[in-house]
Amino acid sequence: ALVGGSVAIFGALRRLALAVPQPAAVRSRPGRVWRWRNLLVSFAHSVLAGLWALFSLWHSPELLSDIQDGYSVSGHLLVCFSSGYFIHDTLDIIFNHQSRSSWEYLVHHAMAISAFVSLIVTGRFLVAAVLLLLVEVSNIFLTVRMLLKMSNVPSPALYEANKYINLVMYFAFRLAPQAYLTWYFLRSVEVQGQGAFLTANLLLLDAMILMYFSRLLRSDFFPSLRKGSAGRDVDGEKFLID
Repeated sequence: ALVGGSVAIFGALRRLALAVPQPAAVRSRPGRVWRWRNLLVSFAHSVLAGLWALFSLWHSPELLSDIQDGYSVSGHLLVCFSSGYFIHDTLDIIFNHQSRSSWEYLVHHAMAISAFVSLIVTGRFLVAAVLLLLVEVSNIFLTVRMLLKMSNVPSPALYEANKYINLVMYFAFRLAPQAYLTWYFLRSVEVQGQGAFLTANLLLLDAMILMYFSRLLRSDFFPSLRKGSAGRDVDGEKFLID
């Protein structure tokens, strides 16, 4: 019921996003209209889930001493809330025929949904999920980056400032929690049953995060290293590369 309610909430947010004015650069490119609306919903989730994860850990720091069996109502509700978002976004991608350009998101969402559902059902590793959802703090600035690129913002200073903030947040809220959880699972979690499933998910997510990080560095800090990007239509590029 909680997950289904979250799906409905993000469906309502998607409809509200229709009323948000779109920059001329978005309106002039039909392929960007859906993407703009999708990113606005993603931004809302990042703000809510990121701050929620921070609050949960700040309010109950003792959870960090028991990653496998620690429990809090706030953490449980957060995992249900984000599960609903991932389900909604998956359906949004599929029903709007964006699966080909956004297939990496579909893979990520399938991993997140299956892992989070297992946590909700068993009540174990909820603290690990809250730690992983700290990534949403980083996603706030990553989503702002993509919105600025799509809207062709006339102020390069704004993009430059966000570029460096985004890099710091990527290290602090994406790479650091991911590295810690990977170390913890490989060191302390039994490699069987749910533990084996979550460890495999985590290792695959490690590979994806490092791949995205290399793309981010090439795009924003070492553009000369990008291969085959000259003359490419942004609408034709993969969603995450944008």
